[in-house]
Amino acid sequence: MRWETIETPPGSRAPQPLTVRVQSIPARHAFPEHAHDWHQVVYAVSGVLTVAVDGRSFVISPEQAVWLPTGHRHRVGSLLGAEFRSLWIADAAGAGLPGGATVLGVSPLLQALIVEAAALDGQPDHDGYAGRVAGLILDQLRRAAPLPGALPWPRGGPLTALCETLYAAPADARGPEEWGRAVGLSGRTLARRFESELGMSLRTWRRRLRLFKAIELMGGGMDVTRTAMTLGYGSTSAFVYAFRREMGCAPQAYMRGRPVGVIDPHSSGESYG
Repeated sequence: MRWETIETPPGSRAPQPLTVRVQSIPARHAFPEHAHDWHQVVYAVSGVLTVAVDGRSFVISPEQAVWLPTGHRHRVGSLLGAEFRSLWIADAAGAGLPGGATVLGVSPLLQALIVEAAALDGQPDHDGYAGRVAGLILDQLRRAAPLPGALPWPRGGPLTALCETLYAAPADARGPEEWGRAVGLSGRTLARRFESELGMSLRTWRRRLRLFKAIELMGGGMDVTRTAMTLGYGSTSAFVYAFRREMGCAPQAYMRGRPVGVIDPHSSGESYG
């Protein structure tokens, strides 16, 4: 299936010092590659975004955001749909934030502040409350921990079809030889292209995908046992062990630390990436 392009509407206004744009991105839709004359934070309060910048492509969940300094060309879309929140930040207000595109961890407080700022955007700020929320967002962004990376994603070609299939069916256990035949490559060529394009083996990428999907599924209300089965683990205990090894805690403990009640899955608006 091909992706559809989301048109970027005219009439954008510069942030003073921060503007939050709200939009629902349908499945398999993306903004064309573009850049801004200000900084941007790419974030989704629900769903998963695909982000391409600086020759890299990856997906991020609501636990992650991408900081894009002024002028960085980027492309944002969503494979399965997402509630997009784009923070535009004036150049001067970005002091103290990274000089290059960076994946940042999003705390429960930062997520709640973004949701609040979106609700306030465009309203008169008679008592300065919106300005204080914007200031707290900037403080939180400066405190946010840079992450070593998100889930890598191919920029095109046969690996994209493979990764999209595995994203939809993470229990698929086919190896390089079987996948190579499916996408018209030898197993050795497929393995080599995975290493060169994504920086890891198919096996390692699939393990990271399952962890990524686990957080997405449990965040949508799926229980641990059903999540384990959906991801292809042989038992719940095997899934819990794998999750604890990667994240340092059990799935239930991790999910208890996530924010509750700040996401409106039905919210929508007009914006562009």
